Amino acid sequence: MTAETAWRLFIERGYDNVTVADICAAAEIAPRTFHRYFTGKDDVIAEPVRYMTSLVARQIAAAPPEMSDSAALRKAIHELGIFVIDHRDWLGALRAVIRQSPHLSATHQGVPPERELELSRQLAARRGEAEPDWRLRLLVACSVAAFRIWHDDYLRGMTADPLTRLDEMVTAASRPDRDD
Repeated sequence: MTAETAWRLFIERGYDNVTVADICAAAEIAPRTFHRYFTGKDDVIAEPVRYMTSLVARQIAAAPPEMSDSAALRKAIHELGIFVIDHRDWLGALRAVIRQSPHLSATHQGVPPERELELSRQLAARRGEAEPDWRLRLLVACSVAAFRIWHDDYLRGMTADPLTRLDEMVTAASRPDRDD
């Protein structure tokens, strides 16, 4: 897989020392093939965040309709926590790559606001609403912030019981919504 090859090179050499040509050579693909999937190196770095937000979206979609928005979001983020725990070494290495690159440190912001809005819209659609109100958007934003803090603490080894801590943090951040 091209992305895995790129990540391996980023981890070995540092992001700023790897070119698209290096990735293509190591993956044994043509640059045209690389650009079919990615616009550039930054796009490869953003892939884990895209994957993780799509995991949350799939979990929300699978939540029973009678489940409250906050409960559906808490369950989805819990599942995301399991993914992070299962991929700790890889995510930790990618985090180190981001921190070592001045370019990535300045541009990599985690979950972009438009993805938070998509998750909010998905939750609103469960209730038949076209657009989320500010409370639902705040629920998602606070839950994502709680996850980000947990993720940082977890990767730094500051969490003895990680899933329990994640659940506690997301619950604290997700004041019960109007349908709880």
